[in-house]
Amino acid sequence: MSRQTIYDRNYQTLGYIEDDNDRATAYDRNWNTLGYYENGRTYDRNWQTIAEGNVLSALIYNAQ
Repeated sequence: MSRQTIYDRNYQTLGYIEDDNDRATAYDRNWNTLGYYENGRTYDRNWQTIAEGNVLSALIYNAQ
């Protein structure tokens, strides 16, 4: 499992993306789940499809 930290332009932590072999999960800075990326689609925290492709970093940015 790998973890990527997402920062704003002032180097403040906005959130995290954790990636295992099957799924990537986006978290805000307080470790609340924002969404998932699996099988070529991005889902929100309720597993509703929100995009084709990986837009997890946008979920983190828009959570602010």
